[in-house]
Amino acid sequence: MRAVDIIIDKRNGKELSREALQFLIHGYVGGEIPDYQIAAWAMAVFFQGMSPKEIAALTEVMLTSGGRMDLSGISGPFVDKHSTGGVGDKTSLIVAPLIASLGIKDPMMSGRALGYTGGTLDKLEAIPGYKTTLEQQEFREILGMIGYAMTGQTRDMVPADRLLYALRDVSGTVESIPLITASILSKKVAEGADALVLDVKYGSGAFMKDPKAAEKLARSLVNTGAVMGKQIIALLTDMDEPLGNMVGNFLEVEESLDCLEGKGPTDLMEVSLELAARMAVLGAKAADAVEGREVCEAALASGKPRYLFLENIRCQGGDPKQILEMRGKYRSAFSTEIRAAKDGYISRIDAGKVGHAGILLGVGRNRTEDQVSPTAGVQFHKKRGDRIALGDRIMTIWAGHEACLAAAIRQLEDAVEYAETPPAPRKLVLQEITQEATGA
Repeated sequence: MRAVDIIIDKRNGKELSREALQFLIHGYVGGEIPDYQIAAWAMAVFFQGMSPKEIAALTEVMLTSGGRMDLSGISGPFVDKHSTGGVGDKTSLIVAPLIASLGIKDPMMSGRALGYTGGTLDKLEAIPGYKTTLEQQEFREILGMIGYAMTGQTRDMVPADRLLYALRDVSGTVESIPLITASILSKKVAEGADALVLDVKYGSGAFMKDPKAAEKLARSLVNTGAVMGKQIIALLTDMDEPLGNMVGNFLEVEESLDCLEGKGPTDLMEVSLELAARMAVLGAKAADAVEGREVCEAALASGKPRYLFLENIRCQGGDPKQILEMRGKYRSAFSTEIRAAKDGYISRIDAGKVGHAGILLGVGRNRTEDQVSPTAGVQFHKKRGDRIALGDRIMTIWAGHEACLAAAIRQLEDAVEYAETPPAPRKLVLQEITQEATGA
């Protein structure tokens, strides 16, 4: 078997066997097949696509390129969620303790920000002392005690994904739906999840810009999960505007705590509860999404999710008391405000432009080695549909360095769109995609 023959087969649209994919991927991880041949194969996949069977085989091959999280001896069920990324998306920090409070275990393996979509690990590391690299035994102990644990991808956990992700980023193949599918599912299966709720976002602040592209990715994920014997529900959610009122690493930790206290922004609460409701269904705590939402709302009212959130901070190296004292205070010294340019209504705040401004402020990164600021970010005082008068404060911004402010201000001013009349209501959850709906 030769790599060049496999590349040619895929270039010509042939379905690759599991054996061919294993030869290619394991050879790449082992250093026997060079980057340029894998890049050529990835480009062939980009143009020719893959069948559900082929994507499942690729996912399994990537999964077997390294170790898995051993959750034996811990009572389940194990249900996780994954977001394709957005601006102000801190739902993982909210749904994990919420679901854990229902008796569902959430083994969460998260990533860092790359580009303008926020990374869960960066938010968690804004908490002083919080440890995001857990050894397997630590992960197991915290998961068993608290009901959820959060860690990053270790070097021996799905190394094929780590290598392929970096190569796709420089070879023009990031948008390949089969490769995205295999990347997401290989990590989620490796962490030990039995079932998964996917938040597939669309809009200016999302990876997929329109609902049709997001739906195509969601169906690929659900279909592939079915082939692999995993229960998956996907929600298509709107990321054309920032989610919540805070964008920034510690700012989003604060807002997550607000939500767990039942006083979070309406849009963030809505998306978080809809995701948690489906997780409750997959964890057999509710018969359907309606009941799941009721169960989750009752759990929030009990205060237990907030307690677990703070206990998780304690177990992973932080100080819960310190976090509560830092609320509203832990900010960069370099700040300014943006005020309304005219009377009227805010018709839209472009999430993509806010995200790009966040990179300038120090919230996100352009390269994996870039450092992010825990105290940089944006707080919105007015959002879509709010009536404003000339000079009203729309947002406060904080930068990691004073020199970053000027360029970010221009981006953020340009992100705000005005109208003389209120905009139409915004539908946050467009569609639910299940295995039944796909015919899988």
